[in-house]
Amino acid sequence: MDVKIKTALISVSDKTGVAEFAKNLAAMGVKIISTGGTAKALAQAGVNVVSIDSVTGFPEIMDGRVKTLHPKIHGGLLGIRNNAEHQAAMKTHNIEPIDMVCINLYPFEQTVAKPDCKFEDAIENIDIGGPSMVRSAAKNHKFVTVVTNPEQYEKVIAEMKANNVAVSEKTRNDFARIAFGLTASYDAAISKYLNQQAGVRFPERISVSLAKAMELRYGENPHQKGAFYKLAANNEVNVSSAEIMEDETQISFNNLLDVNAAFELVKEFSEPAAVVVKHLNPCGCAIDNDIHKAYQKAYEADVVSAFGGIVALNRKVDKTLATTIMESYARFGKAKGAGGFFAEVIISPGFDSDAIETIRTLKPWGKRVRLMSTPSIDRTKIVCGEFDIRCIVGGMLLQDRDLIGWEPALLTYPTKVKPNKEQLEDLRIAWICAKHVKSNTITLVKDRRLIGVGAGQMNRVESGQLAFKHAGDETKGAVMGSDAFFPFPDNVDNAAKVGVSCIIQPGGSKKDDEVIAAANKYGIAMVFTGKRHFKH
Repeated sequence: MDVKIKTALISVSDKTGVAEFAKNLAAMGVKIISTGGTAKALAQAGVNVVSIDSVTGFPEIMDGRVKTLHPKIHGGLLGIRNNAEHQAAMKTHNIEPIDMVCINLYPFEQTVAKPDCKFEDAIENIDIGGPSMVRSAAKNHKFVTVVTNPEQYEKVIAEMKANNVAVSEKTRNDFARIAFGLTASYDAAISKYLNQQAGVRFPERISVSLAKAMELRYGENPHQKGAFYKLAANNEVNVSSAEIMEDETQISFNNLLDVNAAFELVKEFSEPAAVVVKHLNPCGCAIDNDIHKAYQKAYEADVVSAFGGIVALNRKVDKTLATTIMESYARFGKAKGAGGFFAEVIISPGFDSDAIETIRTLKPWGKRVRLMSTPSIDRTKIVCGEFDIRCIVGGMLLQDRDLIGWEPALLTYPTKVKPNKEQLEDLRIAWICAKHVKSNTITLVKDRRLIGVGAGQMNRVESGQLAFKHAGDETKGAVMGSDAFFPFPDNVDNAAKVGVSCIIQPGGSKKDDEVIAAANKYGIAMVFTGKRHFKH
């Protein structure tokens, strides 16, 4: 059933496009009711507006806190048009039907995101009348159109012009479900803020507010559908804040998981750093004083696994770096048995225009790689309050993000041999990389470059053997990292056989004494971090 629009109530905080929207409505003979600042803005734009207090017969009071919470407003929205009792009540109380509301809410999330936001400011930006009208209109969407976003204006006007000033049932249904999503999201943001202010980390109920960013090619597998949703407000530079540039091939679920893994690791370093990730685990990671060298070292760590991987950098990509990346196979990988080179995604804090051109002109894969550009990385803006959320069937697990990195003051040195300055630098990289590899984890680093990874094995010995195999002859003099303690000395025994010089691990095993004794036996320096980095 189409519903002709005779009366519309407009009250918006975001006034983008609202004057033009109202002018179009007025040109079709729609009566426009409005409130406060919106009424003033529309009047200044030449739109004939009926003030809210002339409808209610009651003035706006309490600094505008009470203006639309009135039976003549909600009766006009909620009255069922083909219900005789409702129509009689409306006639008795002189309630005029309202066929459309155009509402967007006080900017609560934008307000609380400001560093200088006071609690009183946050409270005053909790919208009451707006969500109430949205919910009333959405509930009665069989007869009322609820418009909650400037992006909907064009669709509404076009439909009304083509349909004798009426809005279709499908549009009203669509807008109603979107409206309830908006109010749910709005309340979730308020609840989150109040819990944070009260110091309640895990409240009785949690609602996560997310906005749809895009649909994906598919989920983890082609038979699964997928979409990407963003948190509404987040000042941290991350994958969600990245711009996908000239994406000719729709990005996938797995791409975004891998990009996030790569970018979160490269963010750990203040020095120029490069990371290559495949299937959520880094197969290459390196730092250097020069970003071009850092990339070369990261790629060379495992040229076979790098094919089809994700490249993450913490410096802007210039033409020289773009050329280095694009020529990886010919310059660094061919001699090592790589089957060519292709990156699914390159993510970095920006790309020079000639760098983009360099990447796009290479055939055949230059057109296929997705480029994701982020703002400059600022580690001071890491959002500690966000949850790490994992889904299980029938529920979710919530925990704090693992933001522990390199903490020199907390390190202990239980062995007779102590690491030197260069070894400590490699141990730092091994430890940070271990944090970003699936458990059980063994990492090997040499000359500020990841040279071997053992990931996700059911026992730590197998992880060690995999890492040693990847590193080959380079293990001699390398350092080793482990995301959790050694329950037995066997990993130390195996490390000694391949020439590992230093080990970093949390410590805390019942057999720490035996592990330390083994390290002393082989002259291996060992460092305890006191922290564990399981990543399931």
